[in-house]
Amino acid sequence: MTEVIDGNAVAAGIREGVADCVDALTGADVKPGLATVLMSADPASETYVSMKQRDCEEVGIEGIHVEVDPDAPAEELYATVDELNDDPSVHGVLVQLPLPEHVDKREVVRRIDPAKDVDAFHPENVGRLVAGDPRFKPCTPHGVQRLLEATGVDPEGKEAVVVGRSDIVGKPMANLLFGRDEGGNATTTVCHSRTDDLAEHTRRADVVVAAAGVPEFITGDMLSEGAVVVDVGVNRVERDGDSTLVGDVEFESAERKASAITPVPGGVGPMTRAMLLYNTVKAAALDADVDVPLP
Repeated sequence: MTEVIDGNAVAAGIREGVADCVDALTGADVKPGLATVLMSADPASETYVSMKQRDCEEVGIEGIHVEVDPDAPAEELYATVDELNDDPSVHGVLVQLPLPEHVDKREVVRRIDPAKDVDAFHPENVGRLVAGDPRFKPCTPHGVQRLLEATGVDPEGKEAVVVGRSDIVGKPMANLLFGRDEGGNATTTVCHSRTDDLAEHTRRADVVVAAAGVPEFITGDMLSEGAVVVDVGVNRVERDGDSTLVGDVEFESAERKASAITPVPGGVGPMTRAMLLYNTVKAAALDADVDVPLP
């Protein structure tokens, strides 16, 4: 019988561990702080930020929220990031994407202090990940790793296929899967929009991570019997006159072939938010040079 992996349950366990870390840090006179910066009037972005702030409140992290007018010059956002970098009460800085067209996203990422870059997007943190010495692991790929661990799936020696090559998910996910650390050591293939015969690659995989942003394009006939399928995609589609969320995997057909599969919603999404909290308490512990057991 196929296991439907409960991301909400795994994330809840991590949040409990984060709360314990916050208590330990508070006992050492350290209050972890996460700053979220919003430069958008997009309702989805506003919702994401409010959820992250709520998560902080639930585990005891100090949440700081800053809004920048979407029509303001890019320099105003840069100045906001600089101020947060200099604020000792802030241990993590997250600038919510997407940004207005007149703002250079790469410049914003480069301005965040790498020691406060809890998204792990700064070039220094990307380089450290590739070199096998990560300060922080990117939240979504790390969340996928933890889901596999919770499901009892060890990628070592297995064939893994990552579908998608984005800087946020695909590339770091591949690095984690073939890296030498625990949760890695898989033989890893990265597929993308230019891959010839995608199904040829996915059918030989023991683990498939779908992160291409295309609704339900991986179907059951593209999978091997007993594969573990992690669906990172979140796509809103219209169906029978209603709006609904679907992943990059067509769930019903994939569930018939997979040994374990993540749902959408309720799979990877909660893990991304949990690992952001994890990175924030790790940043606070590193900054204060306090040794606390991370969950």
